[in-house]
Amino acid sequence: MSSAALPAIARLAEEGGNHDSLNPLLTGGAALFILLLLLFITTRFNRDR
Repeated sequence: MSSAALPAIARLAEEGGNHDSLNPLLTGGAALFILLLLLFITTRFNRDR
C-alpha cells in the first residue's frame, strides 16, 4: 500500500461512514432462518440410513 493512500484511509476511519447500518436483529434472524432451512434440506435428502 502506498503511503499516499494512508491519509485517505485514516479520514474514512475517523468519519465512520455515513450509511445506515444493517439491523442486527434482522441480520441474525435471516442468518438463523437460512441455517435452519439448510439443515432441513440436508436432513430431508439424507435418506441413506
